[in-house]
Amino acid sequence: MTPLERLFDGALPALVMFDLDGTLMDSVPDLAAAVDSMLARLGRAPAGVERVRLWVGNGSRVLVRRALAGGLEHAGVSDAETDAALALFMQAYADSHDRTTVYPGVRECLDWLAARQIPLGLITNKPSQFVAPLLAEKGLDGYFSWIVGGDTLPQQKPDPAALFWVMERAGATPERSLFVGDSRNDVLAARAAGVPCVALSYGYNHGRPIAEERPALVLDDLSLLVASTPGLR
Repeated sequence: MTPLERLFDGALPALVMFDLDGTLMDSVPDLAAAVDSMLARLGRAPAGVERVRLWVGNGSRVLVRRALAGGLEHAGVSDAETDAALALFMQAYADSHDRTTVYPGVRECLDWLAARQIPLGLITNKPSQFVAPLLAEKGLDGYFSWIVGGDTLPQQKPDPAALFWVMERAGATPERSLFVGDSRNDVLAARAAGVPCVALSYGYNHGRPIAEERPALVLDDLSLLVASTPGLR
């Protein structure tokens, strides 16, 4: 029996939903390049990959605000300043995703689920204009029946609205659904929706171990979710 089946009392779920950045793909190198391009055009010093890695997870607007503030707390950044910088960031990020990579184990997991005809959804805070092209570029298009970007609905994670939106369209109950993510926002969104959450240890959680958020399961590799002899923790 796989860890996935153990989560559902020996059965398979009716729906599996995934986060994108930090869960399926390591997108920080490209996000950091876009942030640094934005900062350079504003006459500011670059932030660098490691700082940006701590800032991602709450959508592009918050990422830009954190970059302007130079840290996680960004209350002092004005909306006007954010709007101007966000336009520069979006332009830079649209140019290239060459540095973004799919994490090990992701394709194996998605193929296993697809082979069993389990419906899949994708819920990300990334602007929707980037999501489908990025999936296609990295060979992950075709897996997901429903895709929710950061601007698809009025709410973003940790609000559970997107999870409810996908479950309604899939005809799945929270008890028979699963959300897979890497951050506190993902765990909180799943918990608010009444959906069990599996979290990946390698993602973006503002420098904190994701186990602190008490998801149903923490894995170091997504393929372990569907492996019969997993390395559980």
